[in-house]
Amino acid sequence: MAFAIYTRDKPGHKAVRDSYRAAHYAYLQQHRHLLIASGGLQDDAGAEMLGGLIIIDVDTAEAARQFVAADPFTLADLFEKVDIVRWKIAFFDGKRVTGWPVAAAEAESIKSGT
Repeated sequence: MAFAIYTRDKPGHKAVRDSYRAAHYAYLQQHRHLLIASGGLQDDAGAEMLGGLIIIDVDTAEAARQFVAADPFTLADLFEKVDIVRWKIAFFDGKRVTGWPVAAAEAESIKSGT
């Protein structure tokens, strides 16, 4: 089952984010088999990072909480707020899908563009 992890950085913590970014990316790479999507949230100008969004495929909300707890950004006390909610896919790559993981027939349809 999938969970969305929404994080907001503490104000004034750009240096923390910058210092721990490589470790955070290494952590995500180590756990890439769990990731559906991941990326940073920016202000409207694209000049400042505000937080992040990770969509992860784990069995329980507790597993998602454990994932966040071990993230180097969490260990560095970057986040002001972390929300974890169950996520239900509706569209993937511009196509309507019925569930995650994307069923083989749906995945093939997405690849072929039909």
